[in-house]
Amino acid sequence: SSGINAEWPLRPGEWKASLVLLRIERAATYVRWSPNEDRFAVGSGARLLSICYYDEEHDWWVSKHIKKPIRSTILCVDWHPNNYIVAIGSCDFKCRVFSSALKELDDKPEVSPWMAKLSKFSTLLAEFDTSDGWVHGVKFSPSGDKLAWVSHDSSINVVDMNTQDKVSRIVMASLPLNSVIWGSESSVICGGHDCYPVLYNLVGDNVVFGAKLDVNNKKADGGISAMARFKMMDSRGGAEKDNSTKLDTTHQNAIKELRVTKMAGAQLKQFSSVGKDGKLVIWDVDALVAAIQGLKL
Repeated sequence: SSGINAEWPLRPGEWKASLVLLRIERAATYVRWSPNEDRFAVGSGARLLSICYYDEEHDWWVSKHIKKPIRSTILCVDWHPNNYIVAIGSCDFKCRVFSSALKELDDKPEVSPWMAKLSKFSTLLAEFDTSDGWVHGVKFSPSGDKLAWVSHDSSINVVDMNTQDKVSRIVMASLPLNSVIWGSESSVICGGHDCYPVLYNLVGDNVVFGAKLDVNNKKADGGISAMARFKMMDSRGGAEKDNSTKLDTTHQNAIKELRVTKMAGAQLKQFSSVGKDGKLVIWDVDALVAAIQGLKL
């Protein structure tokens, strides 16, 4: 949305629209509900993060702002499983973690290495600047102990909350990634401008390539039978050149985002991808494991 205020669908079954007071002067770029669904975060080009919560008395959603030290447009947001910590990635090449504990909702989060002591709203808990490009995607692991982010410099970055001064990083030779999710506590799945999801594993302090998660089902000669091809050559006086621009991947353009759709404990069972080609694809992890030899998540 490019407006300062927005409407939000509320109450499943009724789908009543409620006013949201974002109080921003630039376009909203990303929105994400918290795990408990009692608040949501809105990133924007206004160099701030809006944390919105419901005001029952006035029947609208009000926002509180996290501003410093954000210096550029926010491109991605993710919530910690505890509902009170939020991570963002932005165009200033940094990934940051903030406290989003609201006194208005009587929040009392438990302390952890992410939040060593009870911190007030908007407290900067961690900042990472290992990237040399815009941070396009950020994601907490299922336990919340680890954080992964991907950047426009074709890098994948992972940090553990217990060793925040040590970031595991790999710079790929392929095109930049736009989104990242966790397959387990020791693996991440990414997607981006190469048009297919890819698995990376955490081995010790290293991020290691696992597998391309897209089985090539492209048929030889585009599925044309030998007889049909012979007739085509006979009528046209020679072999036909293959001028097809179709990729041998499910998506025909960059993947914009990956989302978890089914978990079994801390193990991913199903995820979705959406791309610039207009496709929404559901990926079954068990089917991928059966189709790709040696695949382990």
